[in-house]
Amino acid sequence: MSPEFQSALLVWNVPPVTTLLLLLTALIYLRGWLLIGQTRPAQFPAWRLGCFLLGLFALFLAVASPLDTLDGQLLSAHMGQHFLFMTIAPPLLLLGLPQVPLLRGLPRPVVRRIFGPLLRSQWPKKAGHFLTSLKPAWLLMNLSYIGWHVPAAYELALRSQNWHDLEHACFFFTSLLFWWPIVRPWPDARQRLSWMLLPYLLTSDLINTIISASLCFSGRVIYPTYALTTPLLGIDPLSDQAAAGAFMWVTNSTVFLLPTFWITIRLLSPSRERRPVASI
Repeated sequence: MSPEFQSALLVWNVPPVTTLLLLLTALIYLRGWLLIGQTRPAQFPAWRLGCFLLGLFALFLAVASPLDTLDGQLLSAHMGQHFLFMTIAPPLLLLGLPQVPLLRGLPRPVVRRIFGPLLRSQWPKKAGHFLTSLKPAWLLMNLSYIGWHVPAAYELALRSQNWHDLEHACFFFTSLLFWWPIVRPWPDARQRLSWMLLPYLLTSDLINTIISASLCFSGRVIYPTYALTTPLLGIDPLSDQAAAGAFMWVTNSTVFLLPTFWITIRLLSPSRERRPVASI
């Protein structure tokens, strides 16, 4: 292991504002979870708290760990960062059923004065229902995924911190929309599983496979920035690109296919009509 790589692994660039917001979100959720636990402990068991906190920790790793330090030098590190933003953090946060604990955790005057009018209004509900429907959620996530891997867009994100932050925000928020109809966090009224979730997941996996394979087998460095960096760990840019593509291919496909199998089993189960499914 080269001295440069060893030193890079020790560099944690902790962003103070983002870290403070993540800690504040964790405290608000924890307070709401404790309050709800006094009346509905069965609906919000400890594992949901754990999922939500792990989701926040995944976001912290994405923005503060050496993955962020190395993302301009190793494509594989950058893809690991994107994996946290898109595939790990969003479903974990949604499995925590965040809407109600976050609202309960906030001071009542804040909820009443700021969120009260929004909760009573119909347009935010209609907009949220539309954006978390299968077609818009699939389209937004996959367009974001494809668009930011176009070399021109990817290079722009590498050159500019503002564009880089926008790239990560697009990945995270469109992935929240994508995982919403799969997890269906309470109190979302759409409780039933749908057969349409199978092509929803499988076509997304197909897009991931095409992008990953293009990185693995292109035979040339697709993103010029990485061709100009000094190889770390003795890995040349083309090998790093192939490793990044293989990582995306295996990890993302695994996460897409696991819920596909789970949903298929649940839909084929004769007991599915006897009780509604709250969430995965």
